[in-house]
Amino acid sequence: MANPATVKKMAADEFLEWEQGQPGKHEFIAGEIFSMVGSTRQHATVAGNVFAALLQHLRGKPCRAYMADMKLRLEAADAFFYPDVFVSCSPADHRAERYLSEPSLIVEVLSDSTEAYDRGDKFQKYRRFETLQEYVLIHPIKRRVETFWCDADNHWVLFEYDPGVPVHFRSVELTIAEAIYENV
Repeated sequence: MANPATVKKMAADEFLEWEQGQPGKHEFIAGEIFSMVGSTRQHATVAGNVFAALLQHLRGKPCRAYMADMKLRLEAADAFFYPDVFVSCSPADHRAERYLSEPSLIVEVLSDSTEAYDRGDKFQKYRRFETLQEYVLIHPIKRRVETFWCDADNHWVLFEYDPGVPVHFRSVELTIAEAIYENV
């Protein structure tokens, strides 16, 4: 998880105003603010590759891909997050300016410092998005991808992809091969 910021607890609206004047990004969870740490070249490259593939694939379709500078709001947890990449098919999200709130796909690129949080507490919170169909974890160094798909019974099913095996994002019907790791 990110480092706690030395800021007093605040309400969501206060956070939105406060963050606009900050030089960096911050996640917000139930009044607490966490500063986001920088990423590695490998992390940024993998996130960019996934975003580029999604952007190309979704062109002309009702869904849109967004990158790490767009906030996601989860009202049920009183939280704002900055996923590495996500997709929304919501017309309301496509009109929103400051944050979106109806993701169908969320992709997180793992790092040593965030892996436990991305797999645990963050995924537990993300599952509260009613629109979320798929959660993807990508390890840029081990070249391992795990996708969690929400089935018809609202159970999250894990699909693991070994290095070299094309990855299928079911929520948007996109298969990506080695392009995920291009230039890593």
